[in-house]
Amino acid sequence: MVKIYTKKGDDGTTSLWYGGRVPKDSARTEAYGSLDEACSALGVARALCAGGDGSEELAADILRLQDDLFVAGAELATAPEAAQRLEDGISRVTPAMVEEAERLIDRYMAEVELPPKFVIPGGNLLSAHLDVARTAIRRAERRISTLAEAGELASDTVIHFVNRASDLAYAMARWADVDDPALFEGRGR
Repeated sequence: MVKIYTKKGDDGTTSLWYGGRVPKDSARTEAYGSLDEACSALGVARALCAGGDGSEELAADILRLQDDLFVAGAELATAPEAAQRLEDGISRVTPAMVEEAERLIDRYMAEVELPPKFVIPGGNLLSAHLDVARTAIRRAERRISTLAEAGELASDTVIHFVNRASDLAYAMARWADVDDPALFEGRGR
């Protein structure tokens, strides 16, 4: 049997990739922990796309966002002094990832007409889970801002990406925010 507990965190600290330990409530662990939370909410949203109702492309885009958030999480889970060990697109966010998120945001928003007021989450279960993910990503962004102010980021690209990631979750939620899932069909996808 493989044991998943190490007992090393019993003192209130956690390990970083490539060495070092930080408090479990540090801005760094809060940032990558919030991204992990967002990935879980996105997983629920992706599972809701499995109905064969034309939302397969949305499911694929959600999976890509989850993958990219794991890359951002890996970068954030690495102390800046170990940044040279990060790999582009695997454990370090790249400008191309930011550009791809922007492309997806524009594609989804081209098909959405926003109301002239704040959007209250909960139009349907899929959009509600996407909005939960969006808020977790925004929390991560706030913690990443704290790290940036302290000079503790390997690169500012990660904060650019996380900002776009929350916008992408919002755009996906608005696109999915329909009363009838059958409306996914024929939406120009």
